[in-house]
Amino acid sequence: MLKQLAQIARPILNAPLILETRRNHGLEHATNHVLSRGRYRLSGRSDERGFVLIGQVPTPAVESAVKEALRRMKGGEHRLAVHPNCGTNLVTAGVLTGVIGALGVGGTTRRGAFQRLPWIMPLLMIAILYSLPLGMALQTHFTTEGDPGDMELVSVKRWEFKLPFWSKSLVIHRVHTR
Repeated sequence: MLKQLAQIARPILNAPLILETRRNHGLEHATNHVLSRGRYRLSGRSDERGFVLIGQVPTPAVESAVKEALRRMKGGEHRLAVHPNCGTNLVTAGVLTGVIGALGVGGTTRRGAFQRLPWIMPLLMIAILYSLPLGMALQTHFTTEGDPGDMELVSVKRWEFKLPFWSKSLVIHRVHTR
C-alpha cells in the first residue's frame, strides 16, 4: 500500500528540493551505517544542501565514511539509505501509540479510561512492534532516496562547542553535497 501511495506522490517526492533532501537523508543514513562499524553514536539532520552529523567522530573518519557510502550507493547498495535509528521510526511509533491512546481513552470518564487499559495496553505494544517495520517502509518510499544520482561530496566542515555542565565538546560536522 505504501508503495502505491509513493507512486501517486512521485511528482512531489521528485520535486528538486525534496529529492535533493531525500538523497542527502539517504546518504546521511549510509554514512551512519559505515561509521557504525567504529561504534560511533551519532545523530543527524538533512536538507537539500547536505547534512549535519552530531557526535564524537574524527573528521577524517566522517570524510572517508561519506565517500565510501556514496560509492556504495552509486554501486547499487540503495538499502544503505534506510536506518533503524531514523527519526521517521520515532515519529511513526509516536503517531501510532498516540492515536491508539487517544482513541482508547477518548470520550469517557477517567474511571472508564482506566477500565479500558487492559485492552489499550496490548494494542499499544502491537503498535510499538509494528512501528519499526512501518517506519522503515516509510523511509524506503518517502523520506529517503537510495539512488544518489550524480550527487558528489563538496566538503566536510567541523565545529566544536563547549557546553556548560558537560565534560565533552559537542562535535558537529556539516557535510555539503552537490
